[in-house]
Amino acid sequence: MKKFTKTTRYLPKNWSDEAEAILQRHKREGHKLPSRHLLRTEEQLEGIRESAKINTALLDYLSENIREGMSTAEIDHMVYAFTTDHGAIPAPFLYEGFPKSVCTSINDVVCHGIPSPHEYLKSGDIVNVDVSTIYKGYFSDASRMYLIGEVSPEMRRLVEVTRECRDIGVAAARPWARLGDVGAAIQEHAEKNGYSVVRDLCGHGCGVKFHEEPDVEHFGRRGTGMLIVPGMTFTIEPMINMGTYEVFVDEADGWTVCTDDGLPSAQWESMILITETGNEVLTQ
Repeated sequence: MKKFTKTTRYLPKNWSDEAEAILQRHKREGHKLPSRHLLRTEEQLEGIRESAKINTALLDYLSENIREGMSTAEIDHMVYAFTTDHGAIPAPFLYEGFPKSVCTSINDVVCHGIPSPHEYLKSGDIVNVDVSTIYKGYFSDASRMYLIGEVSPEMRRLVEVTRECRDIGVAAARPWARLGDVGAAIQEHAEKNGYSVVRDLCGHGCGVKFHEEPDVEHFGRRGTGMLIVPGMTFTIEPMINMGTYEVFVDEADGWTVCTDDGLPSAQWESMILITETGNEVLTQ
């Protein structure tokens, strides 16, 4: 007697049967797939998009108000007030012990800089402001670079190439590609311009939790890594250094990541949804 086995649907119902068939083929071929719980339902996407709207509006608000002479503590206060005024929660606050509502990373600080009333923005600085929002249990994440006053051409170029790296990574994140394709595209552009890509930190899944699978590395080899599948939501946030890619964590606070050689670093971050035909940028 012939034995029949039921094929369990992998994608949530809001994705097409055609996409399900493509996914099942990749599964048979042995490609590494994301866990089912990382593929968003329509209800989850509705909540994630609402969170993302607040997160992007917050960065727009900061773009209008950040200025020379401001302390990074003032930025933190603005982030907390704007987020809570919109019925949301700043995701970084007390996350694994992080003491503030936002990360502010200036010049040679790669990421996770802690706002301080004693740290002021000066002409010539470049600063990354990384904001993350929880709204009705759903998460969003993004960061932008800000140029303060008269910034040198070398620093401006680093910031611009880093933004290009982010955009190139987003363009490479298409359904049925591999995560290694994203990292390779970013690395190629950074190194072509004489910069290096930080290897110790990466993008990440985001939406139902602040940090989820997968890890989205910004360097790598094409054709390797997890299959990119419709319904995934994750960040692309390359950290590009003017000098060596090596970094260290400041022992004084256990959070602040700095370049090993003291040269500047820049970062731009977006969060995207993988669709059946490409991707949707949720935050930028």
